[in-house]
Amino acid sequence: MNKTRFAPLLILAVVALPAVGADTLPGPIFGQVLSVTDGDTVRVKAKVWLGLEIETLVRLEGIDTPELKGRCDDERRRAEAARAFLERLLPDGRLVLREVVWGKYAGRVVARVETPKGEDVATALIRAGHARPYHGGHRQPWCE
Repeated sequence: MNKTRFAPLLILAVVALPAVGADTLPGPIFGQVLSVTDGDTVRVKAKVWLGLEIETLVRLEGIDTPELKGRCDDERRRAEAARAFLERLLPDGRLVLREVVWGKYAGRVVARVETPKGEDVATALIRAGHARPYHGGHRQPWCE
């Protein structure tokens, strides 16, 4: 069979794809935490296809946590506590990503993150007092 016969079909398939920035990967996407950057960001190796894994930064959707380079000592202490809590919440590093979208900073993605047992990580951080709900706009300060 002539391979060039299928070239127009390939071109049509590529042209018909939606813009990457508008995509959402619904998940589940299974991953392994490589490191915890801070209370709301982890570096993950995610299995996206058979034999295909990617490494990326994942920001937890729907929350804001204190910054490690915060404006005051209290914020920095709270940021360390949030990061430590996140590390304890994912002790073996396994997680599940859902509703993955492009983030607005540095090529990272934003996603709902769950433990393998289905616990929503952002909700756990909020309940423990390490995070606030956040859905865009102006972030509230952590310092008085």
